Formats: sequence, C-alpha cells, structure tokens
Amino acid sequence: MIREATVQDCPRMAEIHVFGWRSAYRNFISPDFLFNKLTVKKREEKFLGFLSDKNSDDKTYVFEEDSIVKAFMTIGNCRDEDKNDAAFELEGIYVDPLFQRKKIGTRLVDFCREEAVRKNKREITLWVFAKNSDSINFYTKMGFDVDGKTKLMELFNEMAIRMSKKI
Repeated sequence: MIREATVQDCPRMAEIHVFGWRSAYRNFISPDFLFNKLTVKKREEKFLGFLSDKNSDDKTYVFEEDSIVKAFMTIGNCRDEDKNDAAFELEGIYVDPLFQRKKIGTRLVDFCREEAVRKNKREITLWVFAKNSDSINFYTKMGFDVDGKTKLMELFNEMAIRMSKKI
C-alpha cells in the first residue's frame, strides 16, 4: 500500500535513507560523509521538520507492506528554473536495500505518474548522480531519458544528471 507519510514514519524513513545511501553511493561518496555525517538520528530530525512544514507543496509517500515501511518517495512541483508549471518532480525514491528488485520502485514511479496526471502535469523530472548507473538504468526502463541538463552537487563534488519523461 502507498500512503502519505506521517511523523511516525520518520524513524523508518531515516533508516531507509541512510542505509540506501550507504549501499548505493559507497563507490563515489566519501566514507566520512556516509558513516559520520549521514546518521539516522540527523535524517530523522530532517524528516520530522520536513513533514511538519505545512507550507510545502511537496508530498512524501511510504510504501508499506506486511506492516513494514519498505520504501518512500517525495514528489512535487518541479523546482528547476528552466521548467514551467507543467513539470512535476520525483525528488527522490528510497527503497530499503533488503527490499530492492521487488517492483516497489516501479509501483512508486507509477504512483508518481498518477499524481502528476491528476495535477494536470505533462512531464516528470528527476535528478540522479551521474555515477549511479543502477538508478539510471532503472529510470530508463521506466521511460525516462537523460535530457542533457547537469549540475554539480557541491557537497560531494559529484555531477548529477536530469532525466525526464513526458506524460
């Protein structure tokens, strides 16, 4: 089941986020960041603040099955200056590494698309680290294409690429 996240989900979302990053980015993000600066406690505090912000148009959803939150995503209006109001953004999907390759990400992307259509959007965009080939392959299978836009993620000194999909 996919449902809107609540503050009670923050501890589990923090676990998924931290362990997901450590698993996916271990080959190009510094171990100091992944194991010292990125902590479950700090992420939980960030999520609590984010979910408590009633002024945000962004929404976070969890994928829950067998009473276990296995994944989450945040979606909302596209934040990129070169896009107009017709663009929606998939800001992030995080699936617990123990539950990956079970079509959970696919279900979340499908839900994102449904929400975009419901909001009369015509495109979905997302950003992904250029070195994250697993995610790039996943999004390509989901119909996204690299659109040529890049940005430097200064904190990590790593490039990110934008992918988009017309809907």
